[in-house]
Amino acid sequence: MTTNMNISNEAPTPNEYLELRAAAGLSPKDLQASQIALGNSIFLTTLRDSDDQLIGMGRIIGDGGCFYQIVDIAVHPSRQGQGLGKQIMSELMNYLDNNVPSRAYVSLIADVPADELYKKFGFDYTSPKSVGMFKKY
Repeated sequence: MTTNMNISNEAPTPNEYLELRAAAGLSPKDLQASQIALGNSIFLTTLRDSDDQLIGMGRIIGDGGCFYQIVDIAVHPSRQGQGLGKQIMSELMNYLDNNVPSRAYVSLIADVPADELYKKFGFDYTSPKSVGMFKKY
């Protein structure tokens, strides 16, 4: 595990968010939309190195009652393979375990091979009973 790292629940700046997404290979987002999205997070966690550079993050979004979604799990490529994704998920799961009402539905969209990480936290595939769908604008 990496040392000299700061774990926080403070949102990154929209520019930091966009830079980390790009570095981690996630899809690009609009700057103004990113500012709105970060402000509307139910919960988020960030990892920063000793130079205060954003090296990882994850968010929970949703309606705060029945439905929650884990999004934006990202670790900078220079820091991947050090257990940071697992640390981010542990922070998010701790929040969910202590704050989500019973019978709530928590979902995520998993890129392969990250699905193996999410399985370790109790997530399972929805198919064949249901499948994930999306529409991109």
